[in-house]
Amino acid sequence: MPAMDTALLVATMPFAVAVGITIDDASNDEVRGRLPWAPERCTTAGLMHGGAVMTLADSLGAVCAFLNLPEGASTSTISSSTNFFRGVRDGEVRGVTRPLHVGRTTIVVQTELRDASYKLVALVTQTQAVLQPRGPGAEPEARTL
Repeated sequence: MPAMDTALLVATMPFAVAVGITIDDASNDEVRGRLPWAPERCTTAGLMHGGAVMTLADSLGAVCAFLNLPEGASTSTISSSTNFFRGVRDGEVRGVTRPLHVGRTTIVVQTELRDASYKLVALVTQTQAVLQPRGPGAEPEARTL
């Protein structure tokens, strides 16, 4: 699948827009994005909030799953596991998501999150449900994120 219009992908996710996520590159094999450090995204001592870091991973994971869906299907996160390794006090968090498994009923993706020095901040593994339209003659749902 060719690379997508990344601004359009972010625009379909209002929360990602509100948080400040940018998607730099997106294909079914890999999605890259980032979230700049900002005081309003922090907890104590100027550390970027873990929820902000996880929001970046969840958004990139959703895009990766979306780009791997069969025609007419939609997706929803059904599990997410995050391991944090270091805090972020400046710069930005950069994420790279790749599919680990693309199946008939689930898609599993993994996101590496790194700081501006390329040090590993967190590793997130998500399972996304592949949601098919229901019933005979059902109209396919729009492929939304």
